[in-house]
Formats: sequence, structure tokens, C-alpha cells
Amino acid sequence: MEKKHHPRNIHLNGYDLAKLAKLSPTLTPYLIKNEFGNTTIDFSDSKAVKALNQTLLVVDYQLLVWDIPETNLCPAVPGRADLIHSLADLLAEQNNGNVPTGKNTQLLDIGTGASLIYPILANKIYGWKAVATDIDLNSIKQAKNLAQFNKLPVKLRQQKSTDNIFHGVINANDFFDITCCNPPFHSSLDSAEKANQRKWKNLSQENKGFNFSGQKAELWCEGGEIAFLTTMISESVDYQDQVGWFTSLVSKKEYLPKLKSQLTRFTNSEVKVMPLAHGQKVMHVLCWRFNNSPT
Repeated sequence: MEKKHHPRNIHLNGYDLAKLAKLSPTLTPYLIKNEFGNTTIDFSDSKAVKALNQTLLVVDYQLLVWDIPETNLCPAVPGRADLIHSLADLLAEQNNGNVPTGKNTQLLDIGTGASLIYPILANKIYGWKAVATDIDLNSIKQAKNLAQFNKLPVKLRQQKSTDNIFHGVINANDFFDITCCNPPFHSSLDSAEKANQRKWKNLSQENKGFNFSGQKAELWCEGGEIAFLTTMISESVDYQDQVGWFTSLVSKKEYLPKLKSQLTRFTNSEVKVMPLAHGQKVMHVLCWRFNNSPT
């Protein structure tokens, strides 16, 4: 069963592709009719997926322009917006139930990619500022161009060490209300390709290759997602006074016990897990912070 979007998501009830195509002609060549006669696109076609999400950002989120190289991961905008709404709900818990809006709220996006998707949505939906990081210099340059052209209050910082996540990108005078991350899922290119083959087999379709593009840093890292998140938690301790909430997507539920166990070793840690629909799959958002108030 298809999972519902967040109640504040503007695509809660879907979107009208024919209407979108009239407003953004780049989508028109990819429109097709499904077996029920409804207008749709071929979601296995990476160019069609990119055209759709490009259109959503320009039409529904009022970007002047949005584009990424074909070698980079194309995000599904409605699902990415769900994460931002969930983070806003988390911050509202410490704000008398009111979702914080405006530039006084600052997001740190780890691994922003060329798409800059989370800072874009955080600003367009709630007016937040952001610092976005990535290890890939080309992605940083592309994201910086998007921020500058669309006049977004987003700063880009390159992570220059493959061993670090927060170290080297959080400066001494920084404070972030919340961080976010969509970590690389796989431990190698081979692992990513095998996962893609299983997906096509489950769909009983011919393998058309990835229906998403992606640079190495977006798809896999040494040790995979669990190693990445373990490092993130270890480094977060060093910045507990500079971040309100640390958060990251976690693709597999079975990873959560180990990650929560790592966090509970710190007596001043508070941990929450939020479910999040991600397409047809339910993922989870691991959230943690450190309580340094006097007892």
C-alpha cells in the first residue's frame, strides 16, 4: 500500500502531471498514459524522473532554475519534503508546539550532493538558513551555483577528509538547530549494482540500469551506511554544544538497535526514532541530542 505523505506536504494528494506540463514544457515529452488511461511518466526513465522533479521545484517551490548533471543523484522531491516537515515537527516540540520559521533557524545538511535538495526545501517551505557539505568538489560547485542563482541563504563547505563527517565542516562559532543526512546506503559499487538488479527482478521487468544517477559518494562508502552512521555518532559528541538535534535517515530498521546502543553509552544523550515513508519503502529518521543542562 502506498504510504501517505506528511500532512503539510503540498503533494499529499499527488500532483496533476498534465497541468504541470503546461506550466513547464520540459516535462511534456515524457508524459505517457498508463493502463487505466491516466497521465503519468515512466519512472524507470532517469530523464523523465529528473524532468518531473525539476518541474516540481520550479512550479511548486518557486525556484528560478534547478538542474543537475546526469551523473548525480536525482531526488524525489515529495519524499525529501517529508523529511524537512518531520524535522520541523521535531523542532516544534521544543518551541511550544510551534514550527520555527525564518532565518533564525539553521540547518546543517551532510552530503548535500549536486541537488542541494534539503536546503532548498528547508528554505522554500520554512525560510530556514543552511550550511550544506559534501566531499565531492563538483557537487559542491553545482550546489553553490544553484544557491547563488536562486538567491538562497545557503553556504557550501567541502568535506576534504574521507574519514570525517562533522570534523572539518563545523566551525568554532557555528550553531545549528538541526542536522540532516541521507547517507550512502552501500559499501561498494558492486553492492549498489546488485541491489539494483534485485529491484528489477522484484518488479519482474527487464533491467534498465539505475533509474537514478549518482556519484560514488552519494551511493556507497567504505563500510556502508552502518559505518558512516557510527562515525557520525562518534563525531557528534564533539559538537554537542553546537547542535540542537542531530538526525539522519536510516534505510534499514535492523541498523537501529546498534546505533541506539552506541548512543545510550552517553548518559546525557536523548534518542528518538521517527518513521518516514520513502516511496514504497518505510525508512526511519534517527534523532539524537545531548542534554548538557545542570542537574
